[in-house]
Amino acid sequence: MTTTPRTRFSVRVGLTEAPEHDGPFDGVPEHLLIPLQAWVDSALDSMAPRSHGWGSAGPEEDDRASRSLCLRLRIPPVDPRLGETMYRTTLNTSTGHQLLDIIDALLAGRGVTQVLIRRLAGLLEDGGSAYRVADTGMSLEERVTPAVRDAVHQAVTDAAASLTAGSASGHLAAAWRSAYGRSPDAVRAYSESIKAVEAAAHAVIEPNNPKATLGSMLGQIGNARHKFGTAIPVPTAGDPIAAAEAMMRALWQGQTSRHGGQSGTVPETLEAARAGVHLAATLVQWFVSGAVTRSP
Repeated sequence: MTTTPRTRFSVRVGLTEAPEHDGPFDGVPEHLLIPLQAWVDSALDSMAPRSHGWGSAGPEEDDRASRSLCLRLRIPPVDPRLGETMYRTTLNTSTGHQLLDIIDALLAGRGVTQVLIRRLAGLLEDGGSAYRVADTGMSLEERVTPAVRDAVHQAVTDAAASLTAGSASGHLAAAWRSAYGRSPDAVRAYSESIKAVEAAAHAVIEPNNPKATLGSMLGQIGNARHKFGTAIPVPTAGDPIAAAEAMMRALWQGQTSRHGGQSGTVPETLEAARAGVHLAATLVQWFVSGAVTRSP
């Protein structure tokens, strides 16, 4: 359970003023540097020798493991004259975004113990980091409001349990990772969001069209809107499908990278992609829950 942070004693009694910025902190702030470097050192010690080619089956194996990780991340050794131990030193003395890359890669290696994963999660939480350990325990991701994160994850879960949502769950999960993972990909996040809605809405909007797209579904709604409704009541003679249609149209028309042209393709911004993910999560939830209906 998340609680409101306690105000510092010196601030409460008027000895100091509250800091202008007390998190979330991008990168690696000074107060988290040494704890995270120490965590990397512990993680390297704990890696099993069969985990993706790096581990700790002795000094030589440990050196090879550190070298492998440096090579994977394209990190040059601190001093080529030091021998293979330079790789280990490079990893556990890294700073800034490079240190975050190393932590993310160690998590992806699947050889880090659950105890260390929980320790890392606690360090990031207590230190006010802008990043957190993903629920899978295999990567870092940007921290977002828990209620918002949980709403998206619930939509993924519900879509996976639905018999008519197709691949919506997988697409929405991929959109989330692409939007909030350690290396965001805005174009993919937006594209996966659209695919998630297409998969979830297919059985309701265009069940007989195997090549249905969000665009063709919007056309179907426009041609037969009297057949569609939602669980949200509207005034008499109102338009019950208007809200869902507006969200679908906003998501569809907001994709700037769908087509090329002489003027050049404009990729989606990360802000637009993240908004698209949350819009898609709402639409997926509406369709898999039966909130959007179609009459014969």
